Order: sequence, then structure tokens, then C-alpha cells
Amino acid sequence: MTAVGQDTLNTRSTLEVEGKTVHYYSLAKAAEKYGDISRLPFSMKVLLENMLRFEDGVTVTPADVQAIVEWQKERRSEREIQYRPARVLMQDFTGVPCVVDLAAMRDAITKLGGDAQKINPLVPVHLVIDHSVMVDKFGTPDAFRENVEIEYERNGERYEFLRWGSKALDNFKVVPPGTGICHQVNLENIAQAVWSSADESGAIVAYPDTCVGTDSHTTMVNGLGVLGWGVGGIEAEAAMLGQPVSMLIPEVVGFKLDGTLNEGITATDLVLTVTQMLRAKGVVGRFVEFYGPGLDALSLADRATIANMAPEYGATCGFFPIDDATITYLRLTGRDAENIALVEAYAKAQGFWRDVTSPDPVFTDTLHLDMSTVQPSLAGPKRPQDRVLLNSVDEGFNSELASGYKKGDESEKRVTVEGEDFTLGHGDVVIAAITSCTNTSNPSVLVAAGLVARKANALGLKAKPWVKTSLAPGSQVVTDYLERAGLTSDLNALGFNLVGYGCTTCIGNSGPLPDPISKAINGNDLVASAVLSGNRNFEGRVSPDVRANYLASPPLVVAYSIFGTTAKDITEEPLGLGNDGKPVYLKDIWPTTAEVANTVAAAIDREMFSSRYANVYLGDKHWQAIDVEGGDTYGWSSTSTYVQNPPYFEGMSMTPAPVHDITDARPLAIFADSITTDHISPAGSIKLDSPAGRFLTEHQVSRADFNSYGARRGNHEVMMRGTFANIRIKNEMIPGIEGGMTKHVPTGEVMAIYDAAQHYKSEGTPLVVVAGKEYGTGSSRDWAAKGTMLLGVRAVIAESFERIHRSNLVGMGILPLQFAEGVDRKTLKLNGTETFTITGVADLRPRQVVTVELTREDGSKETFETRCRIDTVNELEYFLNGGILPYVLRKLAA
Repeated sequence: MTAVGQDTLNTRSTLEVEGKTVHYYSLAKAAEKYGDISRLPFSMKVLLENMLRFEDGVTVTPADVQAIVEWQKERRSEREIQYRPARVLMQDFTGVPCVVDLAAMRDAITKLGGDAQKINPLVPVHLVIDHSVMVDKFGTPDAFRENVEIEYERNGERYEFLRWGSKALDNFKVVPPGTGICHQVNLENIAQAVWSSADESGAIVAYPDTCVGTDSHTTMVNGLGVLGWGVGGIEAEAAMLGQPVSMLIPEVVGFKLDGTLNEGITATDLVLTVTQMLRAKGVVGRFVEFYGPGLDALSLADRATIANMAPEYGATCGFFPIDDATITYLRLTGRDAENIALVEAYAKAQGFWRDVTSPDPVFTDTLHLDMSTVQPSLAGPKRPQDRVLLNSVDEGFNSELASGYKKGDESEKRVTVEGEDFTLGHGDVVIAAITSCTNTSNPSVLVAAGLVARKANALGLKAKPWVKTSLAPGSQVVTDYLERAGLTSDLNALGFNLVGYGCTTCIGNSGPLPDPISKAINGNDLVASAVLSGNRNFEGRVSPDVRANYLASPPLVVAYSIFGTTAKDITEEPLGLGNDGKPVYLKDIWPTTAEVANTVAAAIDREMFSSRYANVYLGDKHWQAIDVEGGDTYGWSSTSTYVQNPPYFEGMSMTPAPVHDITDARPLAIFADSITTDHISPAGSIKLDSPAGRFLTEHQVSRADFNSYGARRGNHEVMMRGTFANIRIKNEMIPGIEGGMTKHVPTGEVMAIYDAAQHYKSEGTPLVVVAGKEYGTGSSRDWAAKGTMLLGVRAVIAESFERIHRSNLVGMGILPLQFAEGVDRKTLKLNGTETFTITGVADLRPRQVVTVELTREDGSKETFETRCRIDTVNELEYFLNGGILPYVLRKLAA
């Protein structure tokens, strides 16, 4: 983004780079006015530069700059700032509804008498189509080609729409399917570490590369010294349209690393350890910044692996400063030489550069890890922060089998599989997937997986016949270096054939299990396992057939495909019998650290990246064959079940409608702790007998063509029917029943949440949702808020909220209220028969105390206090306008 401030602070300076004069906003000059910033955390220096560059006396004032400098005193602040990221990153699941909203805004602004061309991204936007490929075909040489063909057949309407967007919208680029995962493409190609552009006078201005993304793992690019984090699609649209991200100056937790990883320990083992430590520490809403001598022992890919999982440890970001490793990586990945020179010169001039002489920054709080203490680990079976030592996976699974699944007496149970000569039991690994941005960007763990496969093949080991194996790399470069290292054939021999380039198993696109396997699991209520190299393993996410899901390094994924179970100790039991009839153990096929490093060094070079990314926006023959006529507004098809004009702007006028009190609202659901956006937002497969399934059937869509909720995010009719429809969600209003069900209190009938919401809507009854702690954790799913709003929910009352989801609720005009300390659904003895009245809604102030009146079934009344979690003045404006999109539209139309 070009600088727009008035520079009343006179901090503008110049830098000579490669014979060119570059302008920048100098932190050194700011320090002369405001005080020493040498020990300000590097991530905070990025925020400080942003304030300097956009300081205009209105949206950003000198007092905002002063507040960041003075943050060092208390190392926390209650001040709200208006932050403007340089660009926006999207993936197609979250990107399609954003483009749908932009298209709808073009229609709406035209109806208000405005110009459709005013609706364009004002900062660069990159949308990477990576979430649509599913693992339908696997374990064969043709799997990739067949999956691509199925993907285009399934998603033709969506892809036509995105092609329209790439033509009709300025400042908007689409990376076609089959290229890679958005975070890896961002890391390897889009991100520049330092951005530059011409200002109004034509001068070139350099500034930090910063971004927000519509996927929570946008934080991966923090490993490259780029400050970025996930936001809801709603918030991203506002940033695209020139609205600042309103935020409180964050606390910054420093994570000191020293020592080095021991022989055979992977970056995945490290990140699972870091995740567990930070989640236990409690870093929600905080920045995490890594420092210490251990950084010199980490490759850029290792740093990106750690940064990627910031959502799992709960932080806004997991930041690594720019240093020699950054420059080395930029060179390796084919970045422009001029830009690389700018990165180094600018970082050193601004104090963004880290080396051995850099003083430790000051932090709000700190943690420390000696990396030599890291041990082989997995995480599971339900949450990414639940790390378990490799030699204790069996113990943990069997304990959960007994206590969680109440099947302790079935530990030895085996069942027949129709048409097969093997049996299945609890804990058997039915999915082994090398997948997800976390690990597939890291050559060390992917090469290690290939080396495990090579050693296993040499000894005559095979994957168990009940395991669905897959390899979904994060970019085409991965297959290039695996091929050059001679490891592709070894992975193929174990069934890890290429299935696609994209985010597959980790987001529930694992595809169906073979029918006999699925029948054996569901017909006998087996607790089957999945082992995946991903970052998410929440219940119901990976596969509807699999209840125990473990995150693991790619080489362990390969090992578990051979071992075939999580119910036994893979470190003690043999993986199988070798060609000589003797048992083969994990240690026999595990590569040394030197083997991995030497293979990586010989297999990867700059030319791989340069050639693969030379025509990154061109796409394959399928993409190029999509013929779409671009126009200012989109030609909506009334018959499309993928893309529809949403109702957010229906009947909208230039003046916001009055905000009414919430009177006698019924609870749509009452939830316990840790309800994730996976529970709330439609995700995964669409069940035939669900409200969404019935809708598609009524519109002549066959069951085979239902696709996933993620693929249908551009159709609000499908998505609102799938909101709160997760197969594992538990509503305390109906104890003992799983799935998206509730009780329609006036009739006492138990029904789907969508159906109950429609009944309440016809009765004119407003709705609330009540929940426990950490409501809305997980991915930055805007539909978790959009669907909630379309169901008629006016307020969510919870013990605490995840950062992105709270923001998204406000962005859709929903009031988030946080129970006062010591008050919750249990102390109030809520059962769902109550009604709630919230007054003074039109006169709210940020974070004020709000009293809620509760009326019980017998007519008795009581009150309890909550905190309004509309946190800033900006958010209050959005709320009073009915959401951020109507607010922005009115501003642009005016």
C-alpha cells in the first residue's frame, strides 16, 4: 500500500539501494522525537512503522506513535490503533464468499446510485485456489490427473465466477488450481519481506511486507519476517476496500529458543512442543515473537513451520525477525535480486535486522525452550495442543478408548471387512496423509518421509491394506525436488502417490474411505485413527468415519502407514517382517539428520522455484479453457447451487436502520467450552438427510454431486442450513444427542437447528446462543458468523471468545457478550427454556457492562452481568450499521 499519511512527524528519509533512491519512514527519526526503541520487539517495530506511514492526524495521530513507544514501560496497552496491512491473501473456500460479497456490493452500490467501479480492492489481493481438491483417487499413478478432472467438474460454477473476478476486479490476482497451498505459495513467491510502490509524487516508498489473510494459517509467512495473521472474510473485505484493521496494541510474548535439535528429531516434533507450551501459557490475542541464539539453528522452513501453527497455540502471530536466513531463503526461492538487496538494506536501516549482536527485546512475558530437550511427538487424538510422546501414543489412545469412547473391554476386538482378507480393530490407521501447509513447505521433513519410504521398500515393507495413503504437496517445487532426489518412486511404492496440490486431509477433503472399510467402521462402531502431517485434528474434521486423529511429521505418517495402528507402541513393536522374514523396527528405517540434510542440499536449487513460478497465474489447460466474459457486475444465475447473490443488502438505504433492544430472545443452543468454528461453520461433507442435503435434493442435485460445504460457500442458502450442523456438536439443551439439533421450546419438539431457527423467525422471536470458554476457536471462518446471523441470532453470550470469531460476529452485526467472572451457564442453571432480554443496545459503548434479564419457565426473573465485547469505536460503528459490509458500502456510496 502506498503511503497516504501527511508525515506531520517529518520522519521520511531516503536510502540508496542498487543505485536507486528509495524513500521510507524512519524509525530512527521517530526515536529522536519519542525515545529509544532499540529494544522494542521487532513485530512492534512493524506496527510503529505503519503508524508513521499513515499518520494523518485523523485515523492515525502522533499519540498513536507515542503509545507504541511508551508500550515498553508497562509492556501492554489499552490503546486502540488503526492498522493498514499492505495486502490481502485468500484461499478459495474463504475467498469465494468474499468475491461474492464484492459482486453483491457492486449490485447494491448501483441501486444506491453509485458507481460499480468504486467496489475494487485498494490493496493487492492474491487468491490461491487450494481448498477444493479432494482425495477421491489415491494410491495409483493416475490419482493426480483423475482428482484434477473431478475437481473441475465439481467446481465449474465457482471457477467461472473466480475467473470473472480476476477479469472484472482491479488489484486482484487468482492463482489457479493445482499450483499449491496459499501459505506455501505466499512463502515461496508472493511475499517479498519488504514491499515498495510509488506514492502520488512518483517516488518509490519502501515499507514492511504485511498482510492479513482469510485463512488462520496466514501466520506461516511470519517465518519470513512478514507480519501477517488470519482475519475473517468480513474483516478482509474491509481491508481490501481501504478500511483499517482496528486493533488494540497487543501484548507480546517472547519465546526464547536455544540449543539444537538432537539426532533424528524433526521440525514437526519442535512445533508440537512449542504449540503445547504456548497453549498452556495462554497467548490468545497476543503476539508471540521468537528470539535467542536458537534461531541461528533453524532454517527458514523450520521457522515457517512454527509460525504456521500460531492459531493452534492461540496467538495472533508467531513472528521471526529478518536476518541472514531470510536473505538466503529469498535467494533460493528465486526472488528478484533488486528486491533482495532492498530487504537487507531497509531492514538494517530500520532496526528490523537481527544478528548475534542484537539486544533481546523487552516482552510482556517470556517462555524458554532448550531445543535439545525436544522428543519425538504426535498430537491428538482431538486437539493440536494435546502433544503425546511417540512412545506413549498407544497408551494415550487406549486410555481414550476406555474413558472417552467407553470401549475399554473392546481393545482386542477385530471385525471382518467385506471382500477382504484382513480384519479391522479399534485404533487401526485408515488414513495416512502427507498434507497441509505446516509441513509440506519444509523440505527436511518431506525428504525424511521419502527416505523412510526408501529404506522401508529396500527391506520389503508395505503399507497395511486398510490404510488410505496420500501425498498432497504444498507446491509443485516439492515434486521437483522429490523427483530429483529419486524419492518419488519410493513414496509411490508405498501408496503415497501425488493426489493433488492443495490443502486436502487437514480440512476434511480426505475423500471417502473405500466402501468396505467405511462399512466395517460404522457397522461395528469402531474408533478408527488417522495420522496426518497437518495442523488441525478436531473431531469430525478429517473424515466422518474417523474419530481419533493424530498430527505427525511426514516421516511418521509413512511409518504409521506401515505399522497400521495407534493402539500399539510403534517404538517397541516391529513395523512388519522384512524380505528375510525378520522383524523390522522404526529405528531401522529412520534416516539420520545428516542423510536428510545432504539430500536436501543436493536436490533443491533456485531454478526450480524460478521456473515453477514464472507463469504462476496462467494455470493448466482446464483453467485456460474456462471462458468468462468480464463485466462490471456479475450475471447471477438463478439456477446455480454454488454462487448466489446474498441477502445482506436487501432493502438497504443510505441511513442505517435503528438498532433495537433484544427482547424475550430464545436460546438456539447452549454449548460447553471450546466450541470451534468447525463446530459452528458448515464444513466437510453434506449429509443427505440434513437441511442442506434436502435443499440440494430439492434443487435436483444428486447425492454424488453434493460436494462439500466449503465448495458451496458462495451459496448462502446451503451455508445457513449447515450452520451448527457439525456431526459432533453437543447442545446442552438436548443432553445425549450429537449433531446440529436443538429443542423448539414452544412445542417441545427436537429438530435441526436450522429448522428451529425458521420456526422462531416465523414467530418473530429473536435468538441468542450461550456458550462456555474459548467460543469460536479454530480457523478464521466467516461463515461461522454469517450463518449465525442468517439464522436470526442477535447475540452470543460466552465465557470467552477467540479473537477472529469475536471480530466476525461484530462484523455481521451480532452482539458478543462475555459473562462476568464467576457467572456462566452452569451457575445460572440454564436448560434452554429461559428467555433473555438485553436493553440499551442502541446506546452501547465499547467494552461496557451490560445487564441481561433472564426469565425462567415459571415466570421468575433474575439478572446477570456481562461485558460488551465490541472492543473499539470502529467496531461499534460496524455494529450500528448492521455489519461492516453495509458500513463500507454506505461510505463508498456517499
